Amino acid sequence: MPDTTLPVFLAETVPTSGHTVLDGEEARHAATVRRLRAGERLVLSDGAGTMARCVVEAVRAGRDASVTLTVEHHWTEEPPALRVLVAQALAKGDRGELAVELATEAGADAIVPWRAARSIARWEDGARGDKALARWRGTARAAAKQARRAHVPDVTDPVGTPELAELAATTALAVVLESDVPDRLTDLDLPTTGDLLLVVGPEGGVTDEELATLTAAGARPVRLGPTVLRTSTAAAVALGALGALTVRWR
Repeated sequence: MPDTTLPVFLAETVPTSGHTVLDGEEARHAATVRRLRAGERLVLSDGAGTMARCVVEAVRAGRDASVTLTVEHHWTEEPPALRVLVAQALAKGDRGELAVELATEAGADAIVPWRAARSIARWEDGARGDKALARWRGTARAAAKQARRAHVPDVTDPVGTPELAELAATTALAVVLESDVPDRLTDLDLPTTGDLLLVVGPEGGVTDEELATLTAAGARPVRLGPTVLRTSTAAAVALGALGALTVRWR
């Protein structure tokens, strides 16, 4: 089992043995923020399942920071047999980034930004939309490192409801979280393999038209429990339930 107390740093490639050098922003974080020193250990990850426990041999701080490492132990973690894709409606302020952070820590395998009808944030095409998407992707990377995950969830380009319905039709199961429907998540026959799409609406809720489009594609509207959750917390709570109800946590 990997050491879950060591800090995780991301690199494009993770060698199986020998020496390697961590550079760029990750090296600056290791040298300046974490203040790692020779003899200490860290985990190097490519964000796609490959990880290595490494010993720090030398640290150079500053603008051109670098950390020289020796690989001690190398391993690969396979993705779960049942992957959960979270379609997260765009939310105003930092609520969207909070939703991404919590969903990543709770185990989301991919995050699909959804341009829902009642989303206040619009993410129009162009520089502003690109910056917002970059923030979501940066949040997912940071949260995956904090949670010491072997896999960083992919944050896709934003989609509208028609594209989301197309995605729902291709999955093993798609569910739309709604607070005022009779069916509960615990009532469903949950799959053990493939992709499960979890759709989280905006603070204003999913419109009747959106719900009709998604259900026509095969999605099931369900509620989690007796309380109403914010859009920023709903996915994380649902992921915890799915972890316990399926093979994901076994």
